[in-house]
Amino acid sequence: MNKLADGALEVSALSLGSMLWGSTNTEAEGHAQIDMFLDHGGNFIDTAEMYPVNPIKAERCGASEAVIGSWLAKTGRRDDVVIATKVSGDNPGWKRGGKGYDSAIIHQAVDESLEKLQTDYIDIYQTHWPLRGSYAFRQNWTFDPSKQNREETEAHMRDVLTAMAEVVAAGKVRYFGLSNESAWGTAQWLRMAREMGAPEVISVQNEYSLMCRLADTDLAEMCMQEGPRVLSYSPLATGLLTGKYQKGAVPEGSRMSLAPGLGGRATERAFPAVDAYQAVAEKHGLDLVQMALAFSVGRPFMGSTIFGASSMEQLGRILKGKDLLLSDDVLADIDAAHRAHPMPY
Repeated sequence: MNKLADGALEVSALSLGSMLWGSTNTEAEGHAQIDMFLDHGGNFIDTAEMYPVNPIKAERCGASEAVIGSWLAKTGRRDDVVIATKVSGDNPGWKRGGKGYDSAIIHQAVDESLEKLQTDYIDIYQTHWPLRGSYAFRQNWTFDPSKQNREETEAHMRDVLTAMAEVVAAGKVRYFGLSNESAWGTAQWLRMAREMGAPEVISVQNEYSLMCRLADTDLAEMCMQEGPRVLSYSPLATGLLTGKYQKGAVPEGSRMSLAPGLGGRATERAFPAVDAYQAVAEKHGLDLVQMALAFSVGRPFMGSTIFGASSMEQLGRILKGKDLLLSDDVLADIDAAHRAHPMPY
């Protein structure tokens, strides 16, 4: 188990992502995944009010939370799981007409998630992305923070922190987290929370994998110095690091069959990078999927690594490698592959 919130919250090194439940996966399949995950020692489940994806539809928002809620109602095992969910940002209209979030919306959204989840409290409540803008989802290539208004940003942060203090005081939320946030942004949330006596950020859920290592520098330093930990999403690069898309393959029902560009990840440079990491795995007799997840799990700033599975077979493959530790020789070869194929997307 890993410790968050200065040791007050214990979470498994792997976290079960729910974003396919209610679209790719049925309610029964979601329940089966939770059961199998817990049987293998996991306890951390991540969701969001806008899930499921593949694709996102306004009428389906909340369906993934509802799958978790029906599992809790059926099993009564609330004390066995740590649940994280998120309030949507200024989305294209999936939730509340794309309004984003402020103190009033935080209260509304928390209550809506509690109802869907059929629970009295949320362990980690996260903002899905910052309203001032973000470099997540390949926006780093054109990111321009010069248009941000600091006064408006700080006023918004203080407003949200006020609401977070209120929902924590009410017992509806235990801890506050961020997603798709920068090192500077996280530092400001922490600074203002300390000034206000509001809940401090304990986690930052950002994309991280062998293929996407933006968190290795400034964000990693912030985490190690200030206390929050990264919760990595897309640690398998939306399936690229399974190897199933190599040589032009597009399996029926896969994410690439539904989103051909994989959110900007399926570049010409991506596939040679996968080949390089596959070669490292084969050299050391490892499963590429398990190696990729073990790499993320082993990073010193990592709180938990969130993965999703569309089948029990995929889940079993992942859980089989849950205790894998990478040797120095493997890590050296991974470093060489990373230097040869930096930022493949």
